[in-house]
Amino acid sequence: MPAQKLSINAAMDAVIRAQFGIIDALRRLQGNAVAAFGLGPDECRYQIIASGSHWRLRDYGDRDASRSMLIVAAPIKRPYIWDLTPSVSAIRYCLRGDLHVYLLEWMPASQYTSDKGIDEYAVAISDCVAKISQQGSPKKPLLIGHSLGGTLAAIYAALAPESICCLVLLGAPLCFEARGSQFRDALIAFIPSELSDAEPFPGSLLSHASAFASPSSFVWSRLMDAALSVIDPRAIDIHARVERWALDEMPLPGKLVHQIVERLYRENRLCHGTLKVKEKLVGPSSLSAPTLAVVNIADEIAPLGSVKAFIEAMPIKDVKIIEYPGEPGVCLQHLGVLLGRQAYARVWPEIISWINSHG
Repeated sequence: MPAQKLSINAAMDAVIRAQFGIIDALRRLQGNAVAAFGLGPDECRYQIIASGSHWRLRDYGDRDASRSMLIVAAPIKRPYIWDLTPSVSAIRYCLRGDLHVYLLEWMPASQYTSDKGIDEYAVAISDCVAKISQQGSPKKPLLIGHSLGGTLAAIYAALAPESICCLVLLGAPLCFEARGSQFRDALIAFIPSELSDAEPFPGSLLSHASAFASPSSFVWSRLMDAALSVIDPRAIDIHARVERWALDEMPLPGKLVHQIVERLYRENRLCHGTLKVKEKLVGPSSLSAPTLAVVNIADEIAPLGSVKAFIEAMPIKDVKIIEYPGEPGVCLQHLGVLLGRQAYARVWPEIISWINSHG
């Protein structure tokens, strides 16, 4: 009977993934239609200087910059949220801040790369750090990531803290205690523990799971932001561009999604120091690089509680948390630090100042 039940669950999982795979394609078509009205990404130039089966490394140039920064993009959707438009671009801001910017971009999962998990993603970050170190800069690169990209950056930093000069986390959850976050509790209730990791996981399925886990973040506050932005042309432009970005779905490796849900969200291994990466246990006690964490207190996806306990358990004193109150005109509060006017006026100058003090 258990084997029969497992077979039925596997069949249902395959059907659901196939359906959401079609939804992925339809949402991308919708996004392309929106982009035809001038709301697509307007990225600055870059070149690809390294790549692997599931990643590639972008180089945005500026050889005269005093130091190198590696952005670890989130594997969910496309990385141009970091460079949405010339007026709203963390990448351009960092280039103006005398940083040589690189970005680790994750490629859409396929049948051939669905077996990539946390180990393989950590190795990709390691390969990129090594490549950047070979570019001639005498200083170690700094690592920065937003959301799940920040979580992956923190995992790598805990694995190899000696390879970077410092770590910057933007809205990146690190602790996943039960009842510590409504989003966390609802997400693991929605995604079954017997989730297959043999096939790509459609991006739209993860988007639907996120909306189910936190409708106030992904539905109601989004509608409220649109209503508040309607009298502000700049805000409504950003809102529309984010909606277009949200349609740009891409599949993730099934193994990665399974490990994130089980090892991080359900079992909280990273915060407990029991997450094994490349045969090494990692957690707050192994992260000895100076660390800055920016937390949007209006964000339900990565609230203060999802960061503070980890930061306080780190063995060094050179750590800092910046609390950012959030703001309208960013569509999703989880993206506020990358898109908000107040974020660029108040938070980003503090980020750059902190980075410069760790050179």
